Amino acid sequence: MTARLQGRVAVITGGASGIGLASARRLAQEGAKVVIGDLDEAAGKAAAEEVGGLFVSVDVTNPDQVNALFEAANSTYGSVDIAFNNAGISPPDDDSILVTGLDAWRRVQEVNLTSVYLCCKAALPYMQLQGRGSIINTASFVAVMGAATSQISYSASKGGVLAMSRELGVEFARQGIRVNALCPGPVNTPLLQELFAKDPERAARRLVHVPLGRFAEPEEIAAAVAFLASDDSSFITASTFLVDGGISGAYVTPL
Repeated sequence: MTARLQGRVAVITGGASGIGLASARRLAQEGAKVVIGDLDEAAGKAAAEEVGGLFVSVDVTNPDQVNALFEAANSTYGSVDIAFNNAGISPPDDDSILVTGLDAWRRVQEVNLTSVYLCCKAALPYMQLQGRGSIINTASFVAVMGAATSQISYSASKGGVLAMSRELGVEFARQGIRVNALCPGPVNTPLLQELFAKDPERAARRLVHVPLGRFAEPEEIAAAVAFLASDDSSFITASTFLVDGGISGAYVTPL
């Protein structure tokens, strides 16, 4: 493992499980000091202990708590170099627009989109002072594709993350700050496992569209996060960074 991130400080929301946890492990392996923000205190503390980092309990929809997360990173380690704004939900009551209620719509928007806005808003001033930084926002391949098996608020929220990331990437480029939207395909995480365990037909219907013939592993997404966090991606900003097994480029997939 290289040490591309030696001496850098990374804040990861949703870092206690799934893509966030895999990314915490990968960034720590590459030399970063990792600050994990999550609502799950037990899992968050365990993850922080594993990677030799800091855990901060945070509700990512609460501006004061989000500000405190980034302040804790800066005061503990001296900088905020990487912000991986990754926390998100995909609840079962987010479905077709015809059956999804307004409360479900708003809850998903708050956690998946407003939280990214709050995290970017909190991280940017530290990066401006430093004259450098990498912000990676978790969008999704559904931000660039449509699905008949809809999760309407989730898809809309990820489209918002994608558009916001593009705009921030352009706005802050000449201040040394890169902002990219990471767009994973379906990933083998607890969130997806729970969803598909309840509906194997829904899982099979999705899997057939992936040219590589499988879902991604969290570690594969974490590798993309490490790349976007590092100077290896120094000329990449405002990008739609797809890590989707080819699904967004497919018309007919292999048998």
